[in-house]
Amino acid sequence: MTRVLVSGATGTIGRPLVEQLKEAGAGVRAVTRELTDPVALAAALDGVDAVFLLWPFASAEGAREVLELIGARRVVYLSSAAARPHEVEIERLIAGTAREWTVLRPHAFAANALRWAGQVRTGVVRQPSGEAVFSPVHERDVAAVAVRALLGGGHHGAVYTLTGPRPLTQREQARLIGEAIGRPVRWSEEPAEEARRRLLGLAWPASAVDGMLRALTEPGPSTRTVEEVTGVPASDFGTWASEHAADFLGTMRAARLHEYGDASVIRVEEAPVPRPGPGEVLIEVAATSFNPSEVGLRAGLLREVFGGTLPHTLGWDVAGTVLTGAGDLVPGDRVIGLIDGAAAEYAVAKADVLARAPRRIPLTAAAAVPVAGLTAWQAVFEHARIGPGSRVLINGAGGGVGLFAVQLAKHAGAYVVATAGPRSAAAVRALGADEVVDYTAGPLPGGNDVLINLVADVPDSVTELAAEFVSITRPIDHPRAVHFVARNDPEQLAELVALIDAGVVDVEAAVRPLEALADVHREAERGLVRGKVTLTTGG
Repeated sequence: MTRVLVSGATGTIGRPLVEQLKEAGAGVRAVTRELTDPVALAAALDGVDAVFLLWPFASAEGAREVLELIGARRVVYLSSAAARPHEVEIERLIAGTAREWTVLRPHAFAANALRWAGQVRTGVVRQPSGEAVFSPVHERDVAAVAVRALLGGGHHGAVYTLTGPRPLTQREQARLIGEAIGRPVRWSEEPAEEARRRLLGLAWPASAVDGMLRALTEPGPSTRTVEEVTGVPASDFGTWASEHAADFLGTMRAARLHEYGDASVIRVEEAPVPRPGPGEVLIEVAATSFNPSEVGLRAGLLREVFGGTLPHTLGWDVAGTVLTGAGDLVPGDRVIGLIDGAAAEYAVAKADVLARAPRRIPLTAAAAVPVAGLTAWQAVFEHARIGPGSRVLINGAGGGVGLFAVQLAKHAGAYVVATAGPRSAAAVRALGADEVVDYTAGPLPGGNDVLINLVADVPDSVTELAAEFVSITRPIDHPRAVHFVARNDPEQLAELVALIDAGVVDVEAAVRPLEALADVHREAERGLVRGKVTLTTGG
């Protein structure tokens, strides 16, 4: 196993480099301050075969001593296409000491656009030289080239100029960032003298300011080096912008808990936009939905089940549009799923827990599907095992789960008897129930093959009404009774979506703004919520 020392391991290049080296099976040792501490550096170098060198200073002072400690190891040095005097000197020193060496000269980092983040949030990027042309390179591609040079052969003495796949003006970069975050971003040309005064006012050295402004007047190179070295085409700027959407978005509105208690503890406030990790997507949330069990979560009754970390963003149902892709999902895909933290303008989720959203209904309605739909699906098909000719009594058919359960049981070929109050009876009947029983007016009918219970108050007498029982609230005391909590199953969710798009299952939901979430909790505690309520986030 090759052992690699990485300097600047927490930086723009260092982070993806460490990740890729580990994926390649290399041993990785990271250094930061140890680079200028001879004793610490010598200890860090013990047993190391290769070194990735990022020199963090604007002069070559001290570099000779560091390279003498590194000795005759393989060295990959992160220089720059500008080839400033101190970088040229370090390149010379490396060539004279290292056993094998490679120099990386990236031109314009795509990550330089992060300096515009504050302006991007206003919708206007005001910078000089909007027509300046560069081929921005993704930091992941620079790291990929470094991995090949650190671990493979054939790179000794190479000086690689690294760029992205195609030239773009700065104005085009701003537009692509806007596309990535789902908001228009306009370029506003800042005169060079105005930019110079602004940067000097930020305490930039005059030489650095003048050098930067001069560089903007010179078109940057465009190379295919990344693809030639790695065998994989370089990532384009649009991909980079999509992956860094959270960095440009900054904050979002989210419904969060900072403490447990009554509905007044729900705050709709500004919170950081979450950053997707490996295998995760960033979703621009169109809507989430309310589930009765969230009352218990808010009150602190479900800490052991869902964890008690605060602040906590509410919302388990999500419907929205993918901004940052992963897995089989790409930016622009419309998705639904059962996740944590969906009561916000943006949310992250593992790509493999999501399903494509129904095409037949708007996303604001699709948010009603995941929790209630999966619960109904598993009750009807897994636990009740309803099929043609079954007689099923659905107790609580007017609730969010019940409306799905009625339709799925009918789709399975059952004779459906549904209990509902006067306010829900017409909706339940319209969805296909063969009989609708007003539970407020008399006893529930017996002679059923299975009873699916969806209400909290279950009298002991229900055991006389059916041969088998399935409950999603409290357990029913009977040897042929099943109590369950729905699990996330994206394949089942996809099957349900197919039925929605085929017109077999209808989705009905009252739509409220996210700011109404606390009121919905209060209404639910008073028994005033019927069916599903979705909450729009403005996404």
